[in-house]
Amino acid sequence: MSKTEVTLPAMGEGIIEATITRWFFREGESVLEDEPLLEVATDKVDSEIPSPVSGIISRIFYSEGEIPRVGAVIAIIESELSATSDDSETEGSDMKLTVNKPETKNNISDEPETEPGKNFKKSSDQREDNRVSREHMHLTPFVKFLAKSREISFDELMQIKGTGLKGRITKADLNAYILAGRPFKDLFNSTQDHNLVEGEIAGTNEKNLYKAGPGEELIEMNRTRKLIAEHMVRSKRISPHVTSMVEIDVSHMVQWRNENKETFQKKHGIKLTYTPVIVYAAVQALKKYPMINISVYDEYIIKKKNINIGVATALPDGNLIVPVIKDADKRTFWNLARELSDLAKRAREGKLEPAEIKGGTFTITNMGQYDNISGTPIINQPEVAILAVGSVKKKPGVVTMGEEHTIGVRDIMVLSLTYDHRVVDGALGGSFVKEIGKILEGPMPEY
Repeated sequence: MSKTEVTLPAMGEGIIEATITRWFFREGESVLEDEPLLEVATDKVDSEIPSPVSGIISRIFYSEGEIPRVGAVIAIIESELSATSDDSETEGSDMKLTVNKPETKNNISDEPETEPGKNFKKSSDQREDNRVSREHMHLTPFVKFLAKSREISFDELMQIKGTGLKGRITKADLNAYILAGRPFKDLFNSTQDHNLVEGEIAGTNEKNLYKAGPGEELIEMNRTRKLIAEHMVRSKRISPHVTSMVEIDVSHMVQWRNENKETFQKKHGIKLTYTPVIVYAAVQALKKYPMINISVYDEYIIKKKNINIGVATALPDGNLIVPVIKDADKRTFWNLARELSDLAKRAREGKLEPAEIKGGTFTITNMGQYDNISGTPIINQPEVAILAVGSVKKKPGVVTMGEEHTIGVRDIMVLSLTYDHRVVDGALGGSFVKEIGKILEGPMPEY
């Protein structure tokens, strides 16, 4: 028998742990290679982990609801070296490897699907019994996040018929309830004591060391905020941060967008914003200055052949996520705009896959959406640079007409590039951000 250790895989930059929400198999049961073995959740995404091999699950180290760290061994699978699939005999013996799947592997009800909202029609007595019996049910981080972002109270949440293990509410259940128009919304006050922000639902009963004084309120960070904090402190500790800024005249870009936004939306079905233009400009600049598209490992510089652009996106709960456009250098402007729109939408809905928030080589953050003219962002490790885009402001500027110069009202934007001074000097960093500005001041891309 060979033994294979199943470890918790990495699921994105800054994610160091995950909650096990469901095991599809139990100890002693057989599983096939690539079959979903368990489901895990972070505050960003839910995902299934497939079995790396076929065999018998001999040991499970973490139960549902427990939180292992990335890289931890979560199970052991024993397999015959010459074992084959169902009902196939092992050569030279009478032994067979039979795959015994649980009768309800995915814990989904056998009831036929109905139109949205049909499963939510219950009497008030049934609703109260349902809430009481499930009051201490474990909720995954994703379900908590989605419910909180939609201001769904705990009492309202408890009316949803869960299809997960032991009646647990899954993300599919919650999405179906929302699509059905939240039939129980008016039955409960979302500000009551059973709101999701309370400790019993947030999953912590620990006593805080700091005691709030008069006029103070003690708010514990959620897991996403803790991970962001750890990631930011780590980045400042690793990289000596330097920032270079340029002020550019984007009057032509503003005029181009105003003239083309209606045509663009009719043609492609999405709004034309400045963000894809800036991403497009950054990609062109990275092609010219490839030593920005790198990372550092010990005393080595890793030069990336692919350009993967991360775009910081604010979430409904106030936290931040960075979905990544893979191979951005191989995409047309229209394709970049479509991918950005899709990733941003699914990020706010909590529907991103783990692969969509990792692998970035350069990050862009838009501070202009909050009317900030500039900023000095922190590098998203293991990258070596991050671009901050300020708001567009109308200012007096020099207008050149032939050989004459005059003063006119111009649209001005500030770009700031923060970079890792271990490997990017001022000349390279300054030249790179200047190149982005030059592209944005020039001809706009075709769509």
